[in-house]
Amino acid sequence: MGLTDIRERVAKAEAKAGRPEGSVELIAVSKVQPIERVEAVLEQGHRLFGENKVQEAQGKWPALKERFEGVAVHLIGPLQTNKARQAMELFSAIHAVDRPKLANTLARLAQEMGHCPDLFVQVNTGEEPQKAGILPADADAFIKEVRGLDLPLKGLMCIPPVEETPSLHFALLAKIAERNGLEGLSMGMSSDFEQAISLGATHVRVGSAIFGERDYG
Repeated sequence: MGLTDIRERVAKAEAKAGRPEGSVELIAVSKVQPIERVEAVLEQGHRLFGENKVQEAQGKWPALKERFEGVAVHLIGPLQTNKARQAMELFSAIHAVDRPKLANTLARLAQEMGHCPDLFVQVNTGEEPQKAGILPADADAFIKEVRGLDLPLKGLMCIPPVEETPSLHFALLAKIAERNGLEGLSMGMSSDFEQAISLGATHVRVGSAIFGERDYG
């Protein structure tokens, strides 16, 4: 497995779904990966990456962006409101807008800073109590609230429960997005991104299948 293989699989999944080549953005999830693995993927020409934590991204990406042109980094993990300013400076998109307090903080900072990354609302499609995200029943109202704050809302994100069929959750997310006129769908990871593409994913988040297994030790 590796970047070339994943790119080929993404292209095949796009074709199978009758979608134009390049309609899906591949986010290489570089969290907790050794810097030499990240550099190797950059040297292959890939320029879109995902990080889970503001602090880790701060220690890694400013220097890499100086060496490699055209790099974009998305925050795909939860965001604490006290890290929102740093996140807005570091990332070109935030995929985990999951509560009114965070949306209001981002709106205030956007006015103050004069810019805002693209935003995705995280929906807790499995209604898991331990997981962040807006419940599906509350999603329409929250999307309206975010739009009312004049924020650049691009789409929705979900992380299906591990033990459930992911396609059911992808289909639910796509349905919520469609009825709210949102095109962005951040869904699908290393084990299920082809299913996600068949159901309309615009951003897939692939880590270990590109970089190799993470060593958390």
